[in-house]
Amino acid sequence: MTYGQMGRRTVLTGGASLMGLLLAGCATSSGPSQVTAAAVAAPTGAQSPVPPETALMYAAVFDDTYPIRASRMELVPEQFWRQEVSNPTGEEAGTVIVDTQNRFLYHVRDGGMATRYGVGIGAAGFEWAGRAHIAYKREWPRWTPPSDMIKRHPELERYRHGMEPGPDNPLGPRALYIHQGNTDTLYRIHGNSDETTIGKAVSSGCVRMLPQDIIHLHDNVRSGSPLLVI
Repeated sequence: MTYGQMGRRTVLTGGASLMGLLLAGCATSSGPSQVTAAAVAAPTGAQSPVPPETALMYAAVFDDTYPIRASRMELVPEQFWRQEVSNPTGEEAGTVIVDTQNRFLYHVRDGGMATRYGVGIGAAGFEWAGRAHIAYKREWPRWTPPSDMIKRHPELERYRHGMEPGPDNPLGPRALYIHQGNTDTLYRIHGNSDETTIGKAVSSGCVRMLPQDIIHLHDNVRSGSPLLVI
């Protein structure tokens, strides 16, 4: 079965699943991250060698609104490092595809190619699938947990009216906002500084990416781009 065949079936079944989970919300299932600006220093204690070109791709960022530390790529399996691949999806250029089974996000480019990123996805009970679109995107977004998330995690009450942007914000340095029609699904594609979550099902439904990857995707994807989650 090809991505295109899966996508057509998902339109009929997964779309309803997505709409049925509108109130599930978005963020790590454990609340705000604990990354601080002081953690920008280069990582130490690498467990395995990381090629120089990969280390450069995930190097610290100092010229953004807030500093971003280098990602510890020795903690991320190699298949989840950003790379250019032949487009395996059958979708047209500009489309973003989230392959939840394999934990990949593809941004289809011209010339039969796609940029492939490793992602973390929704934990059991927060999965969703279907066709939607990226309504808009934000740099250093504000995070507001929905009411049902606050019920599950009362410690988030202080963020009911929003959490200021910054290194501790669960949405990270960038976020893409997912709509179906004119309806905000409350799901996001956003940054996350915990390398150990890439390739795993850990979030409250959102798609999380390493900070350097979400910045790269944010800079290359256009608002209004179609999105397929399979």
